[in-house]
Amino acid sequence: MQIFAEGNFLSRNMSLVLEPPLLPRDIHGAPPEGFLTKLSEVIGSFTTLRKMALFWCKIVTEIRRLWSEELYIPGIPLDEIPDLNSCRLYQQLQVVNSCVSRKKWRTLATQSIESVMRHAGSCSEESADLQGTVTSHHILYARISTGELVLRLGADRPADNLTMLETGEPVYSPITQEGPLLTEDLIKETEEFVLRTGSVGAGCSQLLSDMQAFKAANPGCILEDFVRWHSPPDWTEGEPSDEAQEYVDQVDSSSTRGQLSSRMQKEGNLWRELWETAKPVPAVKQAPLFDVDLAVEGILNDLEDIPPVELFEQLFISLLGLGFVMAEAKLSCNNDLLKIFLECKDYVVVTCQGKIWSDKMDDLCQVYETVETMLLNPEEVLKAARQMEETNTVGEPRRRLKMLGLSFGSKERNSRNPSKDEKNSEENSSRQPFSTFFDGKSSLFLKKPPRPESVSFGDKAAYQDENENDWTIV
Repeated sequence: MQIFAEGNFLSRNMSLVLEPPLLPRDIHGAPPEGFLTKLSEVIGSFTTLRKMALFWCKIVTEIRRLWSEELYIPGIPLDEIPDLNSCRLYQQLQVVNSCVSRKKWRTLATQSIESVMRHAGSCSEESADLQGTVTSHHILYARISTGELVLRLGADRPADNLTMLETGEPVYSPITQEGPLLTEDLIKETEEFVLRTGSVGAGCSQLLSDMQAFKAANPGCILEDFVRWHSPPDWTEGEPSDEAQEYVDQVDSSSTRGQLSSRMQKEGNLWRELWETAKPVPAVKQAPLFDVDLAVEGILNDLEDIPPVELFEQLFISLLGLGFVMAEAKLSCNNDLLKIFLECKDYVVVTCQGKIWSDKMDDLCQVYETVETMLLNPEEVLKAARQMEETNTVGEPRRRLKMLGLSFGSKERNSRNPSKDEKNSEENSSRQPFSTFFDGKSSLFLKKPPRPESVSFGDKAAYQDENENDWTIV
């Protein structure tokens, strides 16, 4: 099975809940049905750090290839803003796919607008007039105050029955540039920069870009038209008040149908200054506000140089979330087991939301083993729970879970190497969906770490001599 094969890498018999699971987002993991969780499973099956490192380097190389060919990473949303409730690695992969979408859109939009301009140049003004403001080829025109028809560029759709104040032509919403794609760490950096410097440069750039796109889509428009479309609360319909009449006379516009807000009328208003400098340029012809090539290159470099501890923490949490989602689907029909499971789930959520959850890795593994035993030997768990109740064992959930784990944890670890007959019987049991995660082969859940070897994730030369060039996972 190829990990990058579209639609095939999630073909295991996963019994997931029908509603979108909340646990992976609560613990800052990754969606259970996605690429990153599958990657966690595969890397967790390796027994040495060297094999993990070599495989990760190949993953990054493959992602780089997909980007260069404008192909999507399978199992990751195609065009969504980063999910800040997921782990940083998943957010970065979301950015890569969204950048692929934006790159493809820009290419198609550029070709489309150039085709419109070529066709408009071959059409006479009379033919456009016969069709009103739209020709048979869906080319839009606007008649300016001089009576001349001017081509609309980058127009999206009519804007809520608005008409331009000076010309009476319908206002069209322009296609605008999308904002930056920021992961959680970049948002924090941006906020710190703004607080430290007081800069509003990014906001001004976006506003200027919107103004230029609006001018291109609405020839003959004025600032008041843009404000009515972009910021309706800053426009009041009706006759201007006496105190605003002087301003209306100064700008000599057709604003008698309404007035701008007081902040828009103040001298030196930033909107008016930007409006005066804005040129009619459609969004696709403007310099990008967000450089997708630079953003993805930075992410790929981060993935190549990611410290192993950061990678494994995110993979561990993603795999942990998948296990609990699958377990909940199976245990929800047994009220007694469900009660214990929910205690395990709550403990995992509270622990993982802490800033030093990695210090409690042993506790998380023990809780995970408790859930494993609930699936494989439910009677054993219920028996241990009843014994605690009969002896009036009370206390915080962590203590209860720890006692449950001690009741069967060591026994379970001693049975990690079942006989051949036991293996065959297990494969035919209800354990099948958990064969990858609960059979002791996932080194991400071993108490002892995999054998260390002197290989860093950024050492590309280390795997170039390897013969493992096939993506097939045996």
